[in-house]
Amino acid sequence: MLGVPASARSVCARSVCAFTVCAVLASGPAQAQSSTPGSGLSELRQPMLASRTHSLERCLDLAIQNYPKIREARARHKKQKHRLWEVQTTPYSQFSLRAGLAVVPSVNGTSVYSPNSDVALSSEMALAWQVGLQGVVPLWTFGKIDSAIDAARAHTAVGEHQVEKAKNELRLSVREAFYGAQLSRDARLLIEQATTRIDKYIVRMQIAVDDDDGDEIELLKLKMHRAELNARHSEATKNRRIAMSALQFLIGSKGRLEIDDVPLEELGHSLGPLSRYMTAARFHRPEINMAKAGVQVRRALVQFERSRYFPDVGVGLSFAYSRAPGRADQVNPYVNDVANFLSYGAGLVLNWKMDLLPQAARVAQARAQLEEVRATEAYALGGVAVEVEKAFAEAVDAEQRLSAYREATGYAKRWLISVQQGIDIGTYDDEDVVDPAKEFALKRFSLMQATFDFNMALARLALATGWDDVASG
Repeated sequence: MLGVPASARSVCARSVCAFTVCAVLASGPAQAQSSTPGSGLSELRQPMLASRTHSLERCLDLAIQNYPKIREARARHKKQKHRLWEVQTTPYSQFSLRAGLAVVPSVNGTSVYSPNSDVALSSEMALAWQVGLQGVVPLWTFGKIDSAIDAARAHTAVGEHQVEKAKNELRLSVREAFYGAQLSRDARLLIEQATTRIDKYIVRMQIAVDDDDGDEIELLKLKMHRAELNARHSEATKNRRIAMSALQFLIGSKGRLEIDDVPLEELGHSLGPLSRYMTAARFHRPEINMAKAGVQVRRALVQFERSRYFPDVGVGLSFAYSRAPGRADQVNPYVNDVANFLSYGAGLVLNWKMDLLPQAARVAQARAQLEEVRATEAYALGGVAVEVEKAFAEAVDAEQRLSAYREATGYAKRWLISVQQGIDIGTYDDEDVVDPAKEFALKRFSLMQATFDFNMALARLALATGWDDVASG
């Protein structure tokens, strides 16, 4: 499944160490007040507004419209719908038309006397033509037609659910790429913001050290963190490009692609009880509906094989016309004239293939296939239940971690504000802000990462249940 690679999702996890002085760099209480993942970054986003952007909903719509695998599934479904039309019309289209044109010798006379001899070739030849139409309209087939149509209709439903299955998998990939691009972009903006502020701090520290009034060790630490920020910025840029490339492929975009200039935010869906998602999976999960449709197909085929024990009864229709101008038309009804005639007729016909023993074997095979598909349906129900429970457990865990990191970020913010206020009144030195700044930066990014994990957990729960509203809140 296509999506953003793991490195794009965890780029900032390895960059957090470089944020040791990041909150120092947010050198005021107002900067520390924000605990949302994308706060304080709006001024860095302004230049990106010039290009045309895409929202997540727009990306999902474009992906469903353009992704090759969706078009492939739709083409298969279209083929199955035409197959259903074929099955519905075939029983009433059993007619054949034959026509011919030939040169035959001219013959005169009657069945009693003719002046001509019986020869294939003669000096007098003339054109002759013949056309004939015949067929049967079924009246009673003892269920053959109905069961065949039911099987074809259920098979068409399988194709419809295959399209939905492909759509659900695609939505997960698009969301993963979109959220990954947001996370990488927010991480890069944080690094850029930190770099701007740390450069000012390094200048002040360098002046102090040059005047023998500063700590050179602290200056070296800041320079080390500054170099680390450069490396992590490059890594964040790389992973965002990878995520955007994956997203561009998924939605079929040909030109430059840019996503909406908004920070990564948690989805609004509130988790309910597990039973709600189990019930949703039984109704919405395409794999379960495909298994149910497969059972309907096999059940109809069993009925079809049973109906083949019995004959087919229908109305036989025929029409034939033949004309050979060079041969004398025999008007005696007791004379068989194959050159000049007009015939038509209708009547009841019966067709019965009496291979009862082989047919019993075919019925037994159809029943065995039905049992096989029923077992597949039971397996699908059990497997889907496990997937739903796993996805639900991951979503609950992600929700709890998100809540915990939000609380921890609030505590880190309060700690940082207290130290900054102490510096303002002279109870703390400038170096005392490093530890709370480091923790605030760590918790701030942990909140961003937890937001990504929560959104992706809901996306996987939507895939497991087939209920896309879970990930659309």
